[in-house]
Amino acid sequence: MSSSLLFVYGTLRRGCANPHAQLLERSAQFVGPARVRGKLYRVEWYPGMTLDRDGKDLVVGDLFRVDDPAAMEELDRYEGSNEYQRVTTAALLDIGNEVECWVYEYLGSVTEAARIASGDWMAEGSRGAG
Repeated sequence: MSSSLLFVYGTLRRGCANPHAQLLERSAQFVGPARVRGKLYRVEWYPGMTLDRDGKDLVVGDLFRVDDPAAMEELDRYEGSNEYQRVTTAALLDIGNEVECWVYEYLGSVTEAARIASGDWMAEGSRGAG
């Protein structure tokens, strides 16, 4: 995929104290708030998302344009290859259009008991995060 758009929904979102979120803020352009079709879960103190391209559930996040390959490589290292995989999907922008983007999809097993029903980790799921 040639797109440099990246959708983030957890510890990489704007306003997070995570050093990698700050890297993203410095080295990428914020496009705007967006949503992706999928389900959001609490993994530990951080979230994981599973895509559901035909579903009605939406995960809330931020869309960035990342044109710096070194920054994307650093984010890939942070997300790891065992727990998350960078895949393509469609993001729905608040202004109404849909764009193709990258997202880190969670690869582990999830349970409905750990589901963040609102789809918004910053509003609901990050409470009590350590």
